[in-house]
Amino acid sequence: MDFDVFFSISHTPVAGALPSEAQMFRSFFRQVEAADELGYGTAWIAESHLSTEVQKRNRRPVVPHFQGEVGLNVDFCQMAHQVFRRTRRIECGSAVMNILCNGGPVAAAERVAACCALHGCDPAEARRIHVGFAAGRFEFMNRAYGIDARDPVEEAAWPALKGLVFREAAHVFLRLLRGEVLSSADSPASLLERGVFRSDEDWLRVQRAHAALRGGGLPERIAVARRYEFEQIKIVPQEWRRELCVPVVGSHDPALQQELNRILPVQVFNLSITEPEVIEQTHRRMTAAYHPEGGKWRRSFMPRTVMVFLDDTEAAARERAEAALGEYWKALEGTIDPAKVARATENALMGTPAQVAAQVRERFHPDDRLMLWFDFYDHDCDRVVRGLERFAREVAPILGPAVT
Repeated sequence: MDFDVFFSISHTPVAGALPSEAQMFRSFFRQVEAADELGYGTAWIAESHLSTEVQKRNRRPVVPHFQGEVGLNVDFCQMAHQVFRRTRRIECGSAVMNILCNGGPVAAAERVAACCALHGCDPAEARRIHVGFAAGRFEFMNRAYGIDARDPVEEAAWPALKGLVFREAAHVFLRLLRGEVLSSADSPASLLERGVFRSDEDWLRVQRAHAALRGGGLPERIAVARRYEFEQIKIVPQEWRRELCVPVVGSHDPALQQELNRILPVQVFNLSITEPEVIEQTHRRMTAAYHPEGGKWRRSFMPRTVMVFLDDTEAAARERAEAALGEYWKALEGTIDPAKVARATENALMGTPAQVAAQVRERFHPDDRLMLWFDFYDHDCDRVVRGLERFAREVAPILGPAVT
């Protein structure tokens, strides 16, 4: 089993304490340096954009109860350079890069290419950059860049249409990374039809919106104008070491996973809340669909996020887990839902080192790769580092993983 570390760098009050932004970054660098020394494989760094606090003033706030900022890292590529400068062995991953906002897929592809070119200037450098990419979790981060409904039809279709916008962007992003010359006409068209909606009612709402806007009856299919329009382009730099870049899509859409693997070897980014049957279905599907240039599909190609609460006793670990998860749900929804807290607590790794090792054995396959989340609602840097150390020295030896 392989063990990575997930870093949220979330600037939100915890038990009334809110460190400065500078202290948040200093704590992160101390923690990633410790993870490197302890032998963890990859530092997965959350990326976020724009102020969560300010969006609460707007007409459509996405997380109206969240205090502080969801995250402080707005540029994974710059952060990766800082991490590589301070460490010797650990690799870097984005968790995840939003390729819809901040310039869209063209700008994202050029940033990644430049990052890999600079990182790979030293021919002895072999550490990879794992580019987790997705559509973004919070809508307000995309709206500022024009990623929003453009008419009543798109407004009615938006939950499904957003996935089609991401599909378009992902094709552009990966084909540019592959080194192609392309125009927007080379990306797949977005078509609204019954199959992309969850229910007949959702599709009927879109059909009626189209009839009201355009006239005529209820259409069976609606073509949507592309989101990104451009003539032929090719990104620079061009002569960078593509073996250092590992694309990882943040989507459990089976068709999209297969489509993207016809372009490049694309792994899958996974969250801890994904149902076990979906995880196993993904592994079976990717065994057949994974791009041949990436070799044989491995379970470690779908790293899984899991929160870790290590303590001297189970009671102490559970108390800390329930407090942190309660604050999390309160921030997202404005209330503490005991049922959600209980489910999330059971999904976490929680207890003494021996208990956590037993939970890993019970819940995960021996070939899985876990992104261990130690800094969840915790600004106590010393405690986070102790968690990294205890897992590597007291949990990992029981399991026999790659951490040394």
